[in-house]
Amino acid sequence: MNFWETITGSDLTREWKAFDARAEALPADYRAAWRDLTTRLMPYGDFTGRNLTPVLDGALGLLEESAADGLRIDDVLGGDIDGFAAALAGEEGAPDFREKWRRQLNRNVARRLAQTGE
Repeated sequence: MNFWETITGSDLTREWKAFDARAEALPADYRAAWRDLTTRLMPYGDFTGRNLTPVLDGALGLLEESAADGLRIDDVLGGDIDGFAAALAGEEGAPDFREKWRRQLNRNVARRLAQTGE
C-alpha cells in the first residue's frame, strides 16, 4: 500500500469490491448473513475500517467454505450473529467505537481538571 492509496482509501475500495464479488457467489441465505455480519462488525472498526479487513476476509472465507460443504447458515453462525460478530471483533463484549470515544473523553476531561487544579 503506497501513500496515495492510504490517503484516498482506494485500497479499501478495491478490497470491498472484491468482498462484494465473493459474497455474490454465495447462496442467498449466506449473502443475507454476510450483509448482516458486516453491519454488526462496523462499530468495532477504527475510523477507516482497515482493522476489520482481515477479520472480514476470514469471515467471508468461513462462509464460502461452509456453503461449499452444504452447511446451513444457522449451523455456521450459531443463530446469534451479534455474538458471532463480537467474538470476531475480539472477545465477547469487545468495546465498540462509542465506548472507545467515551473512555477517551473521560481521560481528556480528567486531564483538564487536573491541569486546572480542580
